[in-house]
Amino acid sequence: MAPLDNSKGVWKSGKGKGRKTPKGRQLEDQAHSEVLALLGDRPRNRDLLIEFLHLIQDAYGHLSAAHIRALAEEMRTGQAEIYEVASFYAHFDVVKEGETPPPALTIRVCDSLSCELAGAQQLQKALEDGLDASQVRVLRAPCMGRCDTAPVLEIGHNHIDHATAEKVQAAIAADDTHVHVPAYETLADYQADGGYAVLKDLRAGGDWEAVQAKIKEAGLRGLGGAGFPSGTKWGFVRANEGTRYLAVNGDEGEPGTFKDRYYLERTPHVFLEGMLMAAWAVEAEKAFIYMRDEYPAVLAILANEIKALEQAGIVEPGYIDLRRGAGAYICGEESAMIESIEGKRGEPRHRPPFVAQVGIFGRPTLVHNVETLYWVCKINREGPECLNSVEKNGRKGLRSYSVSGRVKNPGVHLLPAGSTITDIIAACGGMLEGHTFKAYQPGGPSSGLLPASMHDVPLDFDTLQPHGTFIGSAAVVVLSDQDSARDAALNMLRFFEDESCGQCTPCRVGCEKAVKLMGEKKWDQDLLEELSAAMVDTSICGLGQAAPNPIRLTIKHFPEEV
Repeated sequence: MAPLDNSKGVWKSGKGKGRKTPKGRQLEDQAHSEVLALLGDRPRNRDLLIEFLHLIQDAYGHLSAAHIRALAEEMRTGQAEIYEVASFYAHFDVVKEGETPPPALTIRVCDSLSCELAGAQQLQKALEDGLDASQVRVLRAPCMGRCDTAPVLEIGHNHIDHATAEKVQAAIAADDTHVHVPAYETLADYQADGGYAVLKDLRAGGDWEAVQAKIKEAGLRGLGGAGFPSGTKWGFVRANEGTRYLAVNGDEGEPGTFKDRYYLERTPHVFLEGMLMAAWAVEAEKAFIYMRDEYPAVLAILANEIKALEQAGIVEPGYIDLRRGAGAYICGEESAMIESIEGKRGEPRHRPPFVAQVGIFGRPTLVHNVETLYWVCKINREGPECLNSVEKNGRKGLRSYSVSGRVKNPGVHLLPAGSTITDIIAACGGMLEGHTFKAYQPGGPSSGLLPASMHDVPLDFDTLQPHGTFIGSAAVVVLSDQDSARDAALNMLRFFEDESCGQCTPCRVGCEKAVKLMGEKKWDQDLLEELSAAMVDTSICGLGQAAPNPIRLTIKHFPEEV
């Protein structure tokens, strides 16, 4: 047997044969030192993977193979695991060896329903034709939660409302690509108005069951879309022994919805105090806030105000863990969000067990939407009557309707929960000049389309189910006689096709097939219904189960168009 020759290779078996290095991608010193500089002294916890990927993406504009290799070294995990997580999220650009990195500047043009009605497709084409593709990348993107100022685009991290090609050129010329943080109520402002006094009293000697009873009396239900009674949920989480967590679902990705952003960009501490009250009620050892990456201003506000809470001694350093999403609508599903908080692909879990028993890191977890916690605070500060004293059409409470489309004054309108579409359009100052009311989306694409003839149905929990739809997140988009219900339904299904996580075949393949069938000149209604039934019956989570709603309701209410 030939001797081992260290100078010419590893294991030698003949002249000139053998490998100089171990198998696989080699660790590059420069990439390793760059990753070390970005990570600093942060703990190399597996659940921080997405946060670390953001650090690299922000610094270099993409994720190179060399940086992924270096990150794998630091986190003591496989490159394949990092790649499968990074490639799942829309806001990470994975660049392999020999591939050209994306240009330094990316423009994302929203193409969801409200923006499409406002001319997003024409805007995107104008940008693609008018900009140098080697310098600026133009992409279509899902809802950015700014439907009231459609069309909208994001240039770097700067959102441009009522966007035009001229505004984009001006922003590029001025290098105006960074986030603009609006004026908001700071901790000092909020405390001057009595903020955190109730939380302090509760912590000093409050009875959580009395607070729970108050929440139940107010009639508060989950305002992310599911509508589960909030106080009841606290009891489920408290029933489990050991470490408990709280997770805030700030992944407001349902197209047409922007109520959470509205409140967070104005009064973040109403939400934060509500969150800390709920965390106190279930004795949560830590509170995670999962905020969508499309809300850079909110992320900046929360980072500042959490620091202020720590400095004021209201929370221990690290008690509130702010996590940044990476562009995945599916993470609005609570178990997918928990997977993402754990640093994994945002794929929904099979249930049971439910997250109230087995949530973050396998521990009982209370999950609430941002607006739900806003009302937890209001109820504790002002009493249950701030919600339950309002009554309309037999419904109690208030709803924050995100309204966009063909109305004069789109925006968040706080109205009685029994309001009809007629009331909502009136609150928006009526229809736009020259437009006649034709149809509306009552609660995001998942709720499909209803015709103008159904103008007297109260838009609240439980009132829309008999009509084959639901209120969801109260994302109302108003269509006029100048719009096509068929085109609107296709826009909704294209969104679901893009955003399906791909875990289950009925949803992954079903959305794709539906888009193809809906693109035909005449819809094959029998085949679409068969496809819809299969998706509803067999999809793992709400995305696939609700995706057929636009198809079914368009066939039912707008048969002349399909």
